[in-house]
Amino acid sequence: MDVPVVFLLFHLAHSQIKALAASRVELGTVCPLGQFPCGNMSECLPQVLQCNGHRDCPNGADEMRCGDNIGWADLFGQTLQNVNSFDQFFLNECLLQEYPESCDCIETDVECVDVNLQDVPLLSPNVTFLSLRSNKIRILTDFTFSEYSALERLFLQNNSLQFISEHAFIGLYSLKKLFLSNNLIRTLSPGVFRDLNQLEWLMLDHNPLSSLSQNTFIGLHSLMYLSMVHTSLQQLPHPSFCEHMPSLDWLDLEGNKIQTLNYSILETCSKLEVLLLMDNQIKTVPENTFQSLWKLAELNLSSNRIKELPKNALSSLSKSLLKLNISNNPLFRIHPSHFNHLTHLQSLALEGIEIPDIQTKMFLPMKNLSHIYFKKFQYCSYAPHVRSCKPNTDGISSFEDLLANIVLRVSVWVMAFITCFGNLFVIGMRSLIRAENNLHAACIKILCCADCLMGVYLFFVGVFDVKFRGQYNRNALLWMESVECRTIGFLAMLSSEVSVLLLTYLTLEKFLVIVFPFSNLRPGKLQTGVVLASIWLLGFIIAIVPLMNEEVFGNYYGRNGVCFPLHSDRQEKPTAKGYTTGIFLGLNLVAFLVIVLCYSSMFYSIYKTGINATDLRSRLHRDVAVANRFFFIVFSDALCWIPIFLVKILSLLEVEIPGTISSWVVIFILPINSALNPILYTLTTSFFREQVEGLLCRWQRRHTLKKDSKSLTSSTIFMETSRAACYQPPAYLQQTSLISADPRYA
Repeated sequence: MDVPVVFLLFHLAHSQIKALAASRVELGTVCPLGQFPCGNMSECLPQVLQCNGHRDCPNGADEMRCGDNIGWADLFGQTLQNVNSFDQFFLNECLLQEYPESCDCIETDVECVDVNLQDVPLLSPNVTFLSLRSNKIRILTDFTFSEYSALERLFLQNNSLQFISEHAFIGLYSLKKLFLSNNLIRTLSPGVFRDLNQLEWLMLDHNPLSSLSQNTFIGLHSLMYLSMVHTSLQQLPHPSFCEHMPSLDWLDLEGNKIQTLNYSILETCSKLEVLLLMDNQIKTVPENTFQSLWKLAELNLSSNRIKELPKNALSSLSKSLLKLNISNNPLFRIHPSHFNHLTHLQSLALEGIEIPDIQTKMFLPMKNLSHIYFKKFQYCSYAPHVRSCKPNTDGISSFEDLLANIVLRVSVWVMAFITCFGNLFVIGMRSLIRAENNLHAACIKILCCADCLMGVYLFFVGVFDVKFRGQYNRNALLWMESVECRTIGFLAMLSSEVSVLLLTYLTLEKFLVIVFPFSNLRPGKLQTGVVLASIWLLGFIIAIVPLMNEEVFGNYYGRNGVCFPLHSDRQEKPTAKGYTTGIFLGLNLVAFLVIVLCYSSMFYSIYKTGINATDLRSRLHRDVAVANRFFFIVFSDALCWIPIFLVKILSLLEVEIPGTISSWVVIFILPINSALNPILYTLTTSFFREQVEGLLCRWQRRHTLKKDSKSLTSSTIFMETSRAACYQPPAYLQQTSLISADPRYA
C-alpha cells in the first residue's frame, strides 16, 4: 500500500467523522440539553448513560461510535503493521541473483531479521525492500547503499547503530520509508539525507539524539511523517524546523527534553496536520506559536510544564483543529474564552488540571465536541452537550450518586448501625452494671463515645447519598465545599484519632499492670481524668487545624465525596500532604507499633509467670485463652491500620490507586476498630459476661417468684436453690494467676 493512499484513507476517515458529528448535532436538536438520541429513534438518554458499557437504547445506539478516533494515531499504527502483509499477498519466488543464505527473499524483497549481521550484506541492485531489523550493525559507512537505487523501504531498527556516515544513504533516490528506531545514534551529520528526495516516512525514535543541525533534513522534500519519540532532543533547529521538509504532515516528538516552542520554529510547517509534543519540558507557549499551522488537526501538549496558556494561543487553529490534549500541565487557570474559537473541535483532554472557576460557557461554543476528558467527573455537568465525558466516577462517587456502588450504599448503613448500636449498648450496660474498676470503666465508656462518632459520620454519608441520589453531578462541587462535608470529615478525623490515642493509653495501662504488677505506676483518678481530657483535646486540635487556614491546607476534607483526607494527589497542597502524612504515618503508625509491642511483652510475661504452675492443663488453657484475646486485639488494629498505611504510602509515591480502593477503605476498613472495640474490650471479658449472666439470672428469679406463690415454703426453697444456681465464683477467684489478680484483664 503506497503512502499517499494511506493518507488518502486518513483524510476520508476524517471527513466521515466530521459528517457523523454534523448528523449528531442535527439529531441532538430533538433532545433537551444533556441528553442524546438513540440513533434515529425519538427516545433520548442522558449523558451518563452514553458509552457506559451497558446497552440502554433498544437499538444499542448509545454504545456506538464511542471510541475517540478523531486523531489518526491508531489508524496509522494499524496501517504500518499491515503494509508488509498487504504487499506480500501475491508474492512468489525470489527475483534477486544475490542475497545472503541466512535471509529470506520473495521477488525483490529481502528479510534478514535477527541473523547476527554486523554489516549490510551484498545484494542485487534490483532490491526494493530490505529489512535488517534486530541485528548487530554498528556503523553505516559511505556509499553503503549506493548501488540500490530501486530500494523503496529500508528497516534498520533494533540494531546497535552508533555512527552514520554523511554519505551512507547516497544513491537511495527511490527510498520512501526509512526506519532507524531503537539504536544508539547520538548525532546526525548535516545533509545525511540529501539524496532521499522521495522519502515520506522517517523513524528516528528511541535514539539518544540530543541536538540536530539546521541542515540535517536537507533533501527531504517529500517527507510526510517524522517520528523522533524519546530521542533526548533538547531543542528544535532554528529558524524553522520544516525548512527542508515542506511536505511534512505528521511530526511526533513525544518524550524528549524540548523546553522552548515559538512561531519561528514552526513557521514553514504550513502542511502539518498532526503535532505530538507530549511528555517534554515545555514551559511557555507564546501567543502566535501555531499561527502558520492552518491545517493542523491534532495537537498534543500533555505532560509538559506549561503554567500559563495565552487565551488566544489556539485562535489561529479555529478552522482546522479537531483534537486537543493539554492534560497534566500545571496550568494555574483556564480562561473562560480559551476554547471559544475552536468551533470544529471534537475531542478535548483536560485530565489532571484543576479548574476552580469552571463554567458552562467555557465549552458551549464547541458545538461539535463529542469527547471530553476531565480530572474530576464532577466537571462533566458543565459540558452537558458532550456525548462522552470521562471520568464518570472517582471510584467512590459516580456521575449520579455520591456512593457509586450498590454494595457501598448498603454497607455504609450496616456499618453505621453496627458501630453506633454496639458502642451505645456498651455505654448503657456499663452504666447499669457494677464496675470491676471504675477508672477502667470510665475509659471504656469514653472510648465508646469516640467510636460512636465514626458511626455518626457513616450515618451522615448515607443520608447525603440518599439526598443526592440520581443528581449528584449537579451538587458534587457544592457538597465537597460545604460546611456539612467539612463537619463530618472533622467528626471522622476526631473519632479515629481519639480512638487511636485511647487504645494506646489503655494498652500502656494494661502493660504496666501485667508486666510490673508490684509497682505503683497505676494512674489514680486525677491522673486518669487529666489523660482523658488531654486525649480529647489533642484529637480536637488535630481535626480542627486544617479548617483554620484554607489558604495553607486548601479544602482539606472536601477532596472526595466521603470527606475523608486519605488519598494524596499532585494537586494537594504541600502543607496538607505533610500534615496528613504526619498523622497517618507518624502518630498513628507509632501508636500501632506501641500496641503491638506492648501486647507481645504482656503475653511473654504471662507465659513466663505461668511456667511454674503445678497444674499444667490449667496453665495451658489459660495461656491459650489469653493468647487468643491478645491476638484478636492486635489483629483488629492491624486489619484497620495496615491498609490505611499502605494506601497513604502508595499515594505519596504517586502510584495510581483506583478510587474503588479508597472507598472500600473508608467505608469498611476505617470503622473496623470502632465496630470491634465494644466486643474486644467489654463483651468478651469474663467479668462482664458474669455480671450480665447474674443480672439475667436475678431477673428470671424475680419473674418466676411472681408466678409461683403457692406457699412460703416452696418459695423459700426455690429462692435458696435459685441463689445457689445463679452464683458462680468469678474467674479471678477461681484461678490464682497473675492475669486474674486484676479481673479487668481476664
